[in-house]
Amino acid sequence: MADHQEASVTLPSEPVSVAAARRYVDRVLSEWGLAAATEFADGIRLIVSELATNAVQHTFGQSPTFTVDLRLEREELLHLGVTDSHPRRPRRLPAAVQQDNGRGMVIIRSLAKECGGRLTVTPTADGGKTVWIALPWSIPAQN
Repeated sequence: MADHQEASVTLPSEPVSVAAARRYVDRVLSEWGLAAATEFADGIRLIVSELATNAVQHTFGQSPTFTVDLRLEREELLHLGVTDSHPRRPRRLPAAVQQDNGRGMVIIRSLAKECGGRLTVTPTADGGKTVWIALPWSIPAQN
């Protein structure tokens, strides 16, 4: 087994791409041995949905595409990243009772923490950013 496995997909920054990103991640993680009907898989699907939604909604048309990266290191740590070319970093908004959106980053941070993971944001060479989630992986990887 290699020290790591990687997979990546670039999608247009359109609402239909959120579901496509989720399906892609499901397929890859299934190939790597993660059963779809687990809480861990449900959490990853929600994280992907929130990150992809942010890449579509909050880049204000300045990022025509977004990229989803998956990296499994030594069958121990899963890195999930969503990259867009908009320079603004995601931020947590106050959760007002009547607010319709703005809770995505709170959800993502909570899910990552609940799974023993962490969230980081790194700048890209072209002025955009990647939001990374690192999660412990206890499922044996498959070739």
